Amino acid sequence: MEHIRMPKVENVWLVDRSSSRRTQVGTLYLTATHTIFVGKGSEDRNELWVLHSLVCNVVKHKASQSGYPLLIHCKNFQVIQFIFPQESDCHDVYISLSRLSRPGGSSKKYEELYCFSFNPNVGKAEREHSWDFLDLKAEYSRMGLPNKLWHVTPINREYRVCDTYPADLFVPKSVTLPVIVGSSKFRSRGRFPTLSYYCKENHATICRSSQPLSGFSARCLEDEQMLQAIMKSNPGSRFMYVVDTRPKLNAMANRAAGKGYENEDNYCNIKFQFIGIENIHVMRNSQQKLIEVSALRSPSMGEFLTGLENSDWLRHIKSIMEAGLFISKAVAEEGVSVLVHCSDGWDRTAQVCSVASVLLDPYYRTLKGLMVLFEKDWVSFGHRFSHRCGHLIGEAKEVSPVIDQFLECIWQLMEQFPCAFEYNEKFLISIHNHIYSCHYGNFICNSQKERKDLCIKEKTHSIWPHLWENKLDFMNPLFKPDQSQNQGLLRPSTAPYCFKYWRRLYNRFDRELHPRQSELDSLMTVKEETQQLEEELALYDNSSPKNKNVLTLRPSKK
Repeated sequence: MEHIRMPKVENVWLVDRSSSRRTQVGTLYLTATHTIFVGKGSEDRNELWVLHSLVCNVVKHKASQSGYPLLIHCKNFQVIQFIFPQESDCHDVYISLSRLSRPGGSSKKYEELYCFSFNPNVGKAEREHSWDFLDLKAEYSRMGLPNKLWHVTPINREYRVCDTYPADLFVPKSVTLPVIVGSSKFRSRGRFPTLSYYCKENHATICRSSQPLSGFSARCLEDEQMLQAIMKSNPGSRFMYVVDTRPKLNAMANRAAGKGYENEDNYCNIKFQFIGIENIHVMRNSQQKLIEVSALRSPSMGEFLTGLENSDWLRHIKSIMEAGLFISKAVAEEGVSVLVHCSDGWDRTAQVCSVASVLLDPYYRTLKGLMVLFEKDWVSFGHRFSHRCGHLIGEAKEVSPVIDQFLECIWQLMEQFPCAFEYNEKFLISIHNHIYSCHYGNFICNSQKERKDLCIKEKTHSIWPHLWENKLDFMNPLFKPDQSQNQGLLRPSTAPYCFKYWRRLYNRFDRELHPRQSELDSLMTVKEETQQLEEELALYDNSSPKNKNVLTLRPSKK
């Protein structure tokens, strides 16, 4: 509350961004967690609540005849404009919001995030139970692990080998602890090769790591032994793929700095593959251009399409999809194991492993399965949520829409396979919103160790039970789990014309762009009405005299 310089401002105008008209006058309130606008008037009284942690930036514009404009850009792509009658009020709200929306950079400032004050009025036992809703041990068991080829190593239980990895890691049974330690020392950030996905039908795996510290000539026998063990843990294949998700030029630049990529001459039975996904800085700039296109007022078709093309956003989505498709085909069709890495193994690596898993396994196309995938490949494996999502004050160059791109890849798949996913796009958008809102504790910090040190499970609540309780809102009425094409590998087309602009993510707050009811809402309504009619028909059939007579005339089992 000490950051609030002006808790209440009267006679503030809310502006309709699509038309630039002042739509409503009201009172603006600043609380510790929300900015609240309450419109005046009995009939058209309107309330707008904006969570401070969702605010990306606040911009003061030059004074106009109407007053002093303040523009609020949110991480969920909502843009809100207020006009203040007094410059001093506008400045005070600007200063307050700039501080309230971004806590300080020290570890203690994490506790200023909304999840630490959010109190849904549940007991301690219920909160603890919410964190047990997903069980990653059960997920690995579903995949058929541990088994005679793979087991959990205890080497990282105290996070001493790699502080950004989870405590429990699957490695080949044949690998010794000195080999793991040696491989870890030869990999950036200590992120040695470990298992992400296991295909029990053919023993092929997706493993992940960071780049090796190879430079131009360095090699590590333990790291070579680690990859050999991964390859041999798949009895049906005589080689394995090593996929570097970076453009080759980027990897060569890292090589000059003492890092780099695997040399096929040093590693036995590997086939090396560059993919060419750009880095976090390119992706950040690309999305910013996309947002500028989506914010255009009444653009011509040429302006919109030119802006979309110049952003390169869909080209990047295409490259991630193609990488996932290559890996999923290697596992499912060739029966070959794959090691995936980028630079540090927590951005492009997470994207590609996750997309490949969704393509490979129908389980990840269910509500519960997607939750598990997030916990496994993103949360536990150390995606830097706080850095990439800008939860705290820090260097702006660390922010990047890595998780946005993964969610969009799923949405693009849903557009090509509308009957293959149990969840709808509302589910994806809700996850996106909660990742940035800091409403729950799941996506706070940058690693499992950081969350443990901050006692996230003891002080915050988990998002997954909340989403599960509302699962009826997230169900896809077209889902057909028994359809043959949904049982195994999805093979999407990556032709340019198959990629679409995700209007309902980037423009969902623009009222003029949407019909009153979406196609999905219409289908959900029809499904609910059909279900009600079927229930009424069943009641009628059970209560009709004809059925009663049939029951009395039915011969006994004797």
